[in-house]
Amino acid sequence: MRVFHTPSRIIVTCNSRLSPCLEQELRDLDCPIVRTFATGVELRGNVRQCIRLNLRLRCASQVLYSLKSFPCNSPDELYSALISIPWETFIAPDGYFSVTGNVYHPTIRTVMFANVKVKDAIVDRIRLKTGRRPDTGSELRGVVVYLYWKDEQAEIFIDTSGETLAKHGYRKIPGKAPMLEALASAVILASKWDRKSPFVNPMCGSGTLAIEATLIATGRYPGLLRNNYAFMHLTGYEASMYEKERRLLYDLVQQLPGLRILATDISPDAVHISKINAAQAGVEEYLDFEVCDFASTEVPEGAGGVVVFNPEYGERLGEELELEATYARIGDFMKQQCRGYTGYIFTGNADLAKKIGLKASRRLEFYTGKIDCRLLEYELYAGTKKEQPTEV
Repeated sequence: MRVFHTPSRIIVTCNSRLSPCLEQELRDLDCPIVRTFATGVELRGNVRQCIRLNLRLRCASQVLYSLKSFPCNSPDELYSALISIPWETFIAPDGYFSVTGNVYHPTIRTVMFANVKVKDAIVDRIRLKTGRRPDTGSELRGVVVYLYWKDEQAEIFIDTSGETLAKHGYRKIPGKAPMLEALASAVILASKWDRKSPFVNPMCGSGTLAIEATLIATGRYPGLLRNNYAFMHLTGYEASMYEKERRLLYDLVQQLPGLRILATDISPDAVHISKINAAQAGVEEYLDFEVCDFASTEVPEGAGGVVVFNPEYGERLGEELELEATYARIGDFMKQQCRGYTGYIFTGNADLAKKIGLKASRRLEFYTGKIDCRLLEYELYAGTKKEQPTEV
């Protein structure tokens, strides 16, 4: 089986509610879409094409290449179906592989049991064909095989990514409750920012939103910040495949000397962490960091950019009461100091959002972890347009 050249079903996964942004990314790469669902997008292609996707997608989690889909109603049926796959053609007999999966079937109490069945089938097949057996383990440092089994149907994939693509590799110091890089990218891609006008990010935390905005504006793709993927460990992999795709990324980088990305936080530690992360991402020259209260953040006049907040949501009653005043101040700041801009607030607390005192023009649904969140958009008119009543 020549997986680098044989077309098959490709599933690009993402966190829940990121699939509209992921679909748009794939369309921008001229990838024909088969279907889009809550946690991913289906395409068709070979593993060589998966290399490009791994290097360029900002909102994705894994790029999965399908080997076989089959009816399955027991662990024995799983083993029988998998031992017929020519694993020896893409897993070296002296190599290493791991198995991950999601299983929803009454015969399986824990996914670990199903994973062991997959490992047994792969090892037995390779030992039968070569007289040797590869090592296995839980670390995603070699070939990665992924099992999806729901009800009476199972499908086995090569996970060409390995470690998740949702983390972009520059955030060596995460800070307090950081936003996942893939989510930050999706928030920016879902906004109306033109990637030329100012991007203002008060309460920046560890700087993820500001850094992702800079990476997007300057055409820097995640593949520039990572050099190890699971596809590199498949038999038949040629380094030239990867090197060609990576060289193309450098050609896409743009120099934007007039770009203004402003990020502030009242915490000196947060700003320090943000500067370290920005340097790791290679975009520190574009970012203006400042330690200050959010209300003192510089907003360039007449530029018509975006201002983006990701305030705390308040997990306990006392915190929520304190944050009511903060959210009201955020609303005042946007009304008084951000005229002509488009404002965004990402929050997981609808009650606190009502304290902003502005009517949202759009409400986009997201999750952060398991928290149901909204990205609220506000048109901050430069003129004297009568304010609308609060409606969140």
